Amino acid sequence: MTQRTFLVTGATKGIGLALTERLIADGHHVVGLAREACDFPGELVRVDLADRCATGAVLDDLVRRHAFDGVVNNVALVRPQRLGEIALNDLDDVLALNLHPAVQTVQALLPGMRAHGWGRVVNISSLTILGMTQRTAYAAAKAALVSFARSWALELAGTGITVNAVAPGPTETVLFRANNPPGSEGEKALSVRSAHGSLGPAS
Repeated sequence: MTQRTFLVTGATKGIGLALTERLIADGHHVVGLAREACDFPGELVRVDLADRCATGAVLDDLVRRHAFDGVVNNVALVRPQRLGEIALNDLDDVLALNLHPAVQTVQALLPGMRAHGWGRVVNISSLTILGMTQRTAYAAAKAALVSFARSWALELAGTGITVNAVAPGPTETVLFRANNPPGSEGEKALSVRSAHGSLGPAS
């Protein structure tokens, strides 16, 4: 098996951590980007992905040190607000953190992936793209990641670089629990929409 090197954003919790553990178990090297230090199984670089300049500097350094084979765009931000109460600053923040790092990472890694004719880009979306109360900003951002994936896949056809979006259903993660405490209406509503009536595990 060929050992690959992958970049994962939002890598220290939930789906990002589970994906990291799986990639490492399969023999690959993972560089994770996250704000907080933790007992991370791969190479962790601390950065606030909401800071464009800091993110750009980190990516410039990483592409000099690693020949990346792909990226998982997983970092996310949710700020639940009902229509009539949506703050435009919060809308901007949610869209920015969910979308800007995806563009920055792919554009930073793209020259290297093009050079060796192989690459994988995965955008982690969400079933909230189908609509959910109090999720105007988050649903829009996650839908945009699907559109990104489709557009990029068309642009990169024939290069050996594939682009896909994955839209998980309700998943037991720190981010989910921060916005849907046990027993909350949000948890109940999302569990009902799940095919098996409960939350999926991150791993």
